[in-house]
Amino acid sequence: MKRLTLFALAITLIATVFAAKSPYQAVLQHSRIRGRTQGPNVCAMQKIPGSDKKYFTNCKQWYRRKICGKPTVISYECCPGYEKVIGEKGCPAALPLVNIYKTLSVIEATTTKMYSERAKLQEEIEGPGSFTFFAPSNEAWAALPTEILDALVSNVNIELLNALHYHMINKRLTSEDLKHGSSFSSMYQDFDVHIHHYSNGIVTVNCARLVKTDQHATNGIVHVVDRVITAITNDVNSIIDTDDDLDTLRTAVAAAGLTTLLENQGSYTIFAPTNEAFEKIPPDTLTRILGDPVALKDLLNFHILKNLHCSESIVAGTPLETLQGTMLEVGCDGEDLTINGKAVVTQKDKLGTNGVVHYINELLIPDSAKTLLELAEGSVVTTAAKLFKDAGLNDHLVGSESVTLLAPLNEAFKDKSLAMTPDMKKLLRNHILKEKFSSKGLYHGQELETLGGLKLRVFVFRNNLCIENACIAAHDKNGRYANMFLVDSILTPPQGTVMDVLKADNRFSTLVGAIQKAGLTELLNKKGTYTFFAPTNAAFSALPSADLNKLMRDPKELANILKYHIGDEFLVSGAVTSHTRLKPLAGDKLELGTRNSTIYVNRVPVVESDLMATNGVVHAVNVIIKPLPPKTVSDQAEGSTIRRTSAVRAGSQISKNDDLFQKVLRSHSSRTLSRVQ
Repeated sequence: MKRLTLFALAITLIATVFAAKSPYQAVLQHSRIRGRTQGPNVCAMQKIPGSDKKYFTNCKQWYRRKICGKPTVISYECCPGYEKVIGEKGCPAALPLVNIYKTLSVIEATTTKMYSERAKLQEEIEGPGSFTFFAPSNEAWAALPTEILDALVSNVNIELLNALHYHMINKRLTSEDLKHGSSFSSMYQDFDVHIHHYSNGIVTVNCARLVKTDQHATNGIVHVVDRVITAITNDVNSIIDTDDDLDTLRTAVAAAGLTTLLENQGSYTIFAPTNEAFEKIPPDTLTRILGDPVALKDLLNFHILKNLHCSESIVAGTPLETLQGTMLEVGCDGEDLTINGKAVVTQKDKLGTNGVVHYINELLIPDSAKTLLELAEGSVVTTAAKLFKDAGLNDHLVGSESVTLLAPLNEAFKDKSLAMTPDMKKLLRNHILKEKFSSKGLYHGQELETLGGLKLRVFVFRNNLCIENACIAAHDKNGRYANMFLVDSILTPPQGTVMDVLKADNRFSTLVGAIQKAGLTELLNKKGTYTFFAPTNAAFSALPSADLNKLMRDPKELANILKYHIGDEFLVSGAVTSHTRLKPLAGDKLELGTRNSTIYVNRVPVVESDLMATNGVVHAVNVIIKPLPPKTVSDQAEGSTIRRTSAVRAGSQISKNDDLFQKVLRSHSSRTLSRVQ
């Protein structure tokens, strides 16, 4: 017991130590663990082939082996501060501790070293002090636009020296000290450098990624970065205000009253739509949004993330919250930054004092700024959208009415007639509710009135929320004035009682006669919540004539058989899962399941589901349903044998003194049911 307690304490201590590490240190530690098979102080790196990009790896990236959607290869390198020794495994030797100037050679930042010499910075970074130097890599200098580099090297004593001083801080800062959102005064006129330390272990300074960290020196520390950074003096509003390519955005920001927000302190990410992005929007839509203060503010807030995200912080698709309250999926595809899977970012990382601006060539319109028609046409209910327009309901879809649209998914119309008949127009009107609802506010038994004057019932099941037979298939789409529920089926409003439904369908003529002979007409006409697995004429025709005639002459036995087909609760097809049980009016439970979009009851397939009635629902079957047989020993999975055996016993109790039910079922089973099983 004592050993277990000590072990638990040790595990807790280790967990506490790891939890206290910064995200970067946690990722570095994981890379050390993955590299330890190669020897001491070896770190596993993920490298994108064809580029110079390398990353320490976290657990998720290690197994995915992808960065920004691109496959990676694993390389093994010395962890920061260590080097190889000829003839020995791994990286057993610590790097020599020398001054910053010499450290630049050790860590292969030779271009920065060269420019330090030319700018007369060498003496300073060789001498006494305690500096932090964010040293651009050789590749960073090579990527600098020619005109900028020429301007620096043509005036080394001022411009180049100032640029290098902006990369320096007059105190030693390890990666642990580089906290997310922190700023430090640089050695160039005390202009701040801005640090972001992300949860995935990426650390940036002015949006430049630290690619080699914590290279200690006698007079400070060096972090190698992948870009040459420049001083930041403007806020994000000034960036928008001074760029002619953002004229329309600037006007919209002012009209929405967001100028002050973008001038004040903060840490925002702005996806700034260019003039081109606004021009792509249909003029009527753009005019409507720009003229609607509420929609305009939602539109602009949808382009602003609550937190600052430099492009280098994104290595995979990540949902990020906007000021509008909903999420954007921000990801990357190679060098491209993506939004909701689309490469719409044309310019990245224009950093301001209170945020970062990424330019985009496509306007992001949130649902909350859209009409019902725009919601439908931009979703997976385009078939329904066209039908609503064809039915003359367009005014309800583009106006300012507070309604709720029940929009069936495109697949719900498969094999259905789309002819615009009077009945179809009437049905489509009943897909529009008179009020604006949220699915989260609906409750069981609630009635919702439609434009067509019907009152639709709400049914809450364990696995689904349904309005009549149409179950909600996705999150609500909340538009500017109205909401849209995506539903899995075309609505079939109730057409009278269960008895009325059966009488109106010629497939059930034999069943209707049987119900009348069994004295169940009153039951199926009165108020209730019945689920009737209704045998069609084909089901009765499959019985031997003699047995059928005998059954029809015995009202009591006939009633028992029919009651075994009637559940005592309401169950539409959308409520059926792989292991659903329903208690019939006679006998033990019916066992329901689904396979390939077909519902089965006691292994009998339902040939048509969800014939709605005011007091229940009818599902058509072409086979008389019988209790399931007991399962064999080989079938005894999850204790189901007990349930199946009890079902058979209960079935036999439907008529203990008369074996006609079992005889009929045996006869029927041998001829028909074996085919379905």
